[in-house]
Amino acid sequence: MNQLHLFLPCAAGVEDFLAEEALRITGLSADKLYKHRAGVQLQASWRDALLLNLHSRLAQRVLVQLSETFYRSEQDLYRAASEVAWELWFTPRQSIKVEITSQHSPLTSLNFAALKIKDAVCDRFREKTGVRPDVNTQWPDVRLYAHLTTDRLTLYIDTSGEPLFKRGWREDKGEAPLKETLAAAMLVASGWTDGVNGELQPLYDPCCGSGTIAIEAAQIACHIAAGSRRRFAFEKMVPFAPHVWSAIKKEAADAECLPPPDMPPLIYGSDVSHRMVDFAQRNAERAGVASVIEFRGGDALQRMPPVHVEVGIGGVMLLNPPYGERIEVAGVAGVAGRGPRAGREDAQVQDGGDFFTQLASHWKKNYSGWTAWMLTPDLKLPGKMRLKESRRVPMWNGPLECRLFRFDLVAGSMKNKLGSNKLGSDPN
Repeated sequence: MNQLHLFLPCAAGVEDFLAEEALRITGLSADKLYKHRAGVQLQASWRDALLLNLHSRLAQRVLVQLSETFYRSEQDLYRAASEVAWELWFTPRQSIKVEITSQHSPLTSLNFAALKIKDAVCDRFREKTGVRPDVNTQWPDVRLYAHLTTDRLTLYIDTSGEPLFKRGWREDKGEAPLKETLAAAMLVASGWTDGVNGELQPLYDPCCGSGTIAIEAAQIACHIAAGSRRRFAFEKMVPFAPHVWSAIKKEAADAECLPPPDMPPLIYGSDVSHRMVDFAQRNAERAGVASVIEFRGGDALQRMPPVHVEVGIGGVMLLNPPYGERIEVAGVAGVAGRGPRAGREDAQVQDGGDFFTQLASHWKKNYSGWTAWMLTPDLKLPGKMRLKESRRVPMWNGPLECRLFRFDLVAGSMKNKLGSNKLGSDPN
């Protein structure tokens, strides 16, 4: 268990950030890590697998590679799966599910390929123990993954169970919520997690929805492990040692550092929907960071900066704004989010052009000293906002190719605009 091949899938565009995170969590050297598109491979130990499940904010799962072989037919898949010592990982008491992906596979039916692998696993257990595991396609104890290329089969066992973006605290959510793993990737890509002069900058999401970005940021600031509020599939596996896992969790809990109750918040979120603000507040309470975040209602086109920022420190806005039909939830010129649009079906509203133009004007007028980072699939967004981006980071949101745009909001001298530099002072 000390010479495992781990594979950590991630959103495309996040590989470099995940590689750095994985090395930091495990303490491994760079020569033990290999980057692939949409994933990172590690030569690591079973303990490293547990650490990555608990601490990784960017990986979607932690998979252990068990086999890699050539194949030509479904019978080759059966033979390869039969040769894997599955009994070293789980028992017939655990239910299983086989999931399969492919890239240019010549096989005509992936469902049939998955069935052959499942049969091989069950037949091996029946031969070894006289009992076969049950199949549960909804809530399996153990997930087995098979990946097919043109001529190679790779078999994995999933140590995570539910995907890692399910942190265990988001029970209240709206439509099309941002995945926690992508929110964390946005925070890392923006550089907010590095701080300025050793300090974290004030962070504000003016379209916060159910609070994903703000809550991820707050847990990072408080050193709360990403998976500290959920369970994992490895807890039902043969190599699992409860005392080792308890020690790992205790070390993580001891590292948590909540600020004093009287300290002003560092992280802010607002949304035009007061219902979503309520959702965000409840999610933050479950995540253990309600005292670190201030959520308020308000239209993104009208909300003033939640805090004055210091010269040389500045503040960061980070958002995944609504677009297309979803633009209504952000507030368009005081119309959206407050009922029907009264016939305003023009293209400017439909594609968000009017909203983003007004948002840019609002920022330039009131947010000097802030840096805005915006994730969007609209590659023409800077033109719509009439702003020149200083950086663009490619990043995929599921099947959508997106860009994380950076806009530096500087308008002349800031000396007369700062006033009090204390965090938490709200001009509203």
